[in-house]
Amino acid sequence: MRPKLQNMLIRVFIAFLALCLANPAAAQERVLPESGRQIQLSFASLVKKTAPAVVNIYTKRTVSERVYSPFASDPFFAPFFRNNQFGGRMRRQVESALGSGVIVESDGLVVTNSHVVKDAEEITVALNDGREFAADLTLIDEASDLALLRIKDAQSKDLPFVSLKPSETLEVGDLVLAIGNPFGVGQTVTSGIVSAQGRSSLDINDFNFFIQTDAAINPGNSGGALVALDGGVVGINTAIYSRDGGSLGIGFAIPSEMVASVIAAEKAGLSSEKGVIRPWLGVSAQGLTSDIGASLGLKTPHGALIGALHDASPLKKAGVKVGDVILSLNGREIRDAAEMKFRMATVPIGEKARVKLVRQNKERELMVEAIAPPEDPPRNETTLEGAHVLNGAVIANLNPALASEIGLNVEDTEGVIVVGVSPRSRIARVLSPGDRLLEINDREIKQVDDVEKALEFGNAGQGTSLVIQSGGRVQRIMIR
Repeated sequence: MRPKLQNMLIRVFIAFLALCLANPAAAQERVLPESGRQIQLSFASLVKKTAPAVVNIYTKRTVSERVYSPFASDPFFAPFFRNNQFGGRMRRQVESALGSGVIVESDGLVVTNSHVVKDAEEITVALNDGREFAADLTLIDEASDLALLRIKDAQSKDLPFVSLKPSETLEVGDLVLAIGNPFGVGQTVTSGIVSAQGRSSLDINDFNFFIQTDAAINPGNSGGALVALDGGVVGINTAIYSRDGGSLGIGFAIPSEMVASVIAAEKAGLSSEKGVIRPWLGVSAQGLTSDIGASLGLKTPHGALIGALHDASPLKKAGVKVGDVILSLNGREIRDAAEMKFRMATVPIGEKARVKLVRQNKERELMVEAIAPPEDPPRNETTLEGAHVLNGAVIANLNPALASEIGLNVEDTEGVIVVGVSPRSRIARVLSPGDRLLEINDREIKQVDDVEKALEFGNAGQGTSLVIQSGGRVQRIMIR
């Protein structure tokens, strides 16, 4: 060994020895643990507290499909089967599906994902202790991908439950557990950290505002609990980012604030067959780029830029104008338009929210009332019947309530829209739900009554001329 290296090692050893002699207790603490507890990290007590309230959900539904002759796939015979000349037969079969859920109240209220129980004819809830109970679907809200179940006769069953905890208390880096039933193998617990808050660049539900975690979430985990270390449920696991169906370390959970708003709406009766009736903003907004933020004098490009306002918008009535940037809602910073929509959706209808905005480099605060989307004008849903080409089409007047149900922008809340088409009708080849009727026989269509009058007037034996908007494109169609 070289003399210089040897001397350096001797000096390091002497320094370490001097440190140990000066503080032997500290040296012992750093070198060796005093007990097994210092090297043991376990979530066992947390799992024992929360896992009993996480349930497996089994559903059954009957599906029908038309079965054709084996010749239907033959290139020569296929054209004869295309228009059902030979009918085929309907085959009915029972499909089973599974997912997860969480009991959040002692009366047997279970929260899960809507896609877990959608169209289910029979729902069974299985607890971790082996007990199984029938459950009723009390609310399904596809906009948030949440559903509520109630276990039958829950009062006599001594059911475990867990409480919701605001997801706002989480910080990126906090440890969380995901509990569910992946792949149907039975209840499973995985751990990870919160890797992001307020993920909105997705297309999972209408709100697109999620907690992101690297705790393994796999198929079957949907509807299960995302649990904080104090045992509170901060989210409902709903989706994964995956290329092959397995977990790649990116999972998404619906925040507990949205879950709480759905439960509150169910108890208050603010729901319909379409789901929860939520506050309506009546605005079109967009997120900010760094260039737009700089042009508005903002230090950071956070906020929602108002692009359009409906005349009945509660924001407009409160004093918001086109070009304003919404910075916060009830003290919560707004990063983009999706977060503004999410924050307002959690405000109970009838209450007021404190909105902070910036206009011409000046900040202002306004109080905005949470209102249900107006049914004005009345939708007047009508099934068209008679000896005309639109026989079998179901149309309605557009209004904010209908536009909210089908996901249209605030600019698209006027006119007449197709809400259904009989599959056996002639017009089914031309119209689809969501198409808008702009003109019939050169007559402008503004309301349902205009359609009926235009059809009565006819076009002097020349056929029927339609101008429709479909998929964002306007097209003229002549039907003879």
